[in-house]
Amino acid sequence: MTSHFTTAPSLDDFEAIARAAYAALPADLTRFVDDVLIRIDDFPDAEVVRDMHLESSFDLLGLYQGVALGDKSLADTPLGIDMIFLYRRALLDYWCESGEDLQHLIRHVLIHEIGHHFGLSDADMHRIEAGGEDTAA
Repeated sequence: MTSHFTTAPSLDDFEAIARAAYAALPADLTRFVDDVLIRIDDFPDAEVVRDMHLESSFDLLGLYQGVALGDKSLADTPLGIDMIFLYRRALLDYWCESGEDLQHLIRHVLIHEIGHHFGLSDADMHRIEAGGEDTAA
């Protein structure tokens, strides 16, 4: 998929980019993520904006919503489906301001949110992302 867009990528375009990014991630990262739904929305809903005390809907690029694997128990009743949200309009805004490659940006946010599913630290996520880029080069 090319990163040279002449118009803003649609929700469907973002889904295709996210699927390609997910498919290229190391198996060690994705093997316990198959049950997590990846969803593309333009913006977080009003409840998320309020609960996270965001000044703007553009302040959030992605969100993991669920219970981290390390915090799950077989005795717990599942409260819902674990989900990763990627917010198209916020990502587009950041992409335009930063000049960063859009596919790289989506991959970065996806890795970060998957990391939350695993309960990983930011340092762990940066190491995994750097390793993934090294193997792709």
